[in-house]
Amino acid sequence: MVDENEIRLVLLGIKENIAGEAFPGADDLEMPEWPRDPFHVLIATVLSQRTKDANTYKASKQLFAALPDVRAIADAEETEIEALIRPSGFYKVKAKGIKGLCQQIIDRFGGKVPDDIDDLVSLPMVGRKTANCVLSYGFEVDAVCVDTHVHRISNRLGWVSTDDADETETALRRIAPKDKWSEINRLMVRFGQKTCLPRNPRCGQCPVSSRCNYFEKLKKA
Repeated sequence: MVDENEIRLVLLGIKENIAGEAFPGADDLEMPEWPRDPFHVLIATVLSQRTKDANTYKASKQLFAALPDVRAIADAEETEIEALIRPSGFYKVKAKGIKGLCQQIIDRFGGKVPDDIDDLVSLPMVGRKTANCVLSYGFEVDAVCVDTHVHRISNRLGWVSTDDADETETALRRIAPKDKWSEINRLMVRFGQKTCLPRNPRCGQCPVSSRCNYFEKLKKA
C-alpha cells in the first residue's frame, strides 16, 4: 500500500511542474473575479458539472455580475438564469436546480451555505464532489474533492484501485495525510488538464512517471 511519504513526494513533484492551482470557476487564463466564499464556490461548482472550465468561467462571471447573492438568484426568473448561464451547457436543468438550491439555502439555513457535508448533499444539484469542493475551497477545511481528474490520476499512480469517485474519496481519506486532502484536487485538476490526459497522457513530460504504475505498465508493453 502507498504510504503518506510517497503521496507527499508525488504531490510535490506535480506542484513544481504546473502553472498555478485549480479553483472552481477558473479556467486556464482567468481566475475568478467574484468572492471566493462558500456560496460562490458552490454555484460555480454546480455550473462546472459536465462542461469545460472556460465555459464555467463565462457562465459564472455573467451570473454573478447580474445576480450576486443567494436572494437575487432565488428571486430571479428561471429564464433569466438560463440566459446568464447558457455557456455552461444543460442550462435549463442547471437554472432550475440553482434557483431551487438557493431557495433551500434561504428556507433551511437562513441564507448561509451549510458547512456540514450531510447538509450540503441534501441540497439539489449537490453530490459529494460538489460538497467537498465547497468545504475545501469555500470553507478552507481539509476535504477530499474527487472529480474525474483525481479519480483517473489516483488510479493510474496506483494509490487506489477503484471504480467510481465515491470509492476513490473513501480510499484517499484512508491513505492520504489529512493536511494534503485539499491539495490533491487543487493540483491534480491542473495536472490532469495539461499532462495526465484522459487519452494519450503525456508521460514523457510527467514529473512523477517514475512513481506511476500506469507508466511502468506502458514500458513493459
